[in-house]
Amino acid sequence: MLKFLVAALVLASGVAMAQTPTPPTAPSTGKATESKVSQPSDEQMRARVEQRLGTKPDSVTKTPFGLYEITLGTEVLYVDANVNYVFAGRVVDARTREDLTQKRRDELLKVDFKSLPLDQAVKVVRGSGARVMVTFEDPNCPYCKRLYKDMRKMTDVTIYTFLYPILSQDSFEKSRNIWCASDRAAAWDEYMGDGKAPPAAPADCKHPLQQTLALGQKLDVTGTPTIMFTDGSRLPGAVPPEKIEERLNATKH
Repeated sequence: MLKFLVAALVLASGVAMAQTPTPPTAPSTGKATESKVSQPSDEQMRARVEQRLGTKPDSVTKTPFGLYEITLGTEVLYVDANVNYVFAGRVVDARTREDLTQKRRDELLKVDFKSLPLDQAVKVVRGSGARVMVTFEDPNCPYCKRLYKDMRKMTDVTIYTFLYPILSQDSFEKSRNIWCASDRAAAWDEYMGDGKAPPAAPADCKHPLQQTLALGQKLDVTGTPTIMFTDGSRLPGAVPPEKIEERLNATKH
């Protein structure tokens, strides 16, 4: 029971990154006294975090469970009021079983879908193409191939795929060949679905792969496949097709 409460209520993995000795408590005088704990201001907390961690937090928020949530990019950490301790882990509301840390990370990972440079992605349209999604995929990623075969069965969807060659130099060359093919959508389909490699790209072929790599880093795409939807939400990994369908239907305009 204790193990569950520690894991679910507080932190799945709490790590003290920095600590400073706490001043000793004054001896009791035997008289009842009222102690008022002053809450640090937002500016004070930001200054303390920067002093301790050497970086400015993007946000500092007091939580209902006594710690302060700080965000650094898309990372979520928790600190005490004096920033003597920094905790890295997950906080779960035991009443609802909701993962509060993941919920916050999902908010931080939301994408401005309209800002994505879709002209730098391979476009595949199935049926009416009414529903829209984006994927980041490496041609050598086995999970991407599994996902692609599942998505081949989907209808009425437009899929924009950013070729994201992060696994090897061979991934970069394959991505370049696919992008530079006379029909890149067909080349992508044949390679991911049937294993048919496209011909080598001309030496002078221009491609957006460097821009795509920079975009993925900016959006904190750390693995492939990563799926994004028009509401800005994302799903990592080769998730079941019914889960993709559910999200597509929920975000269809």
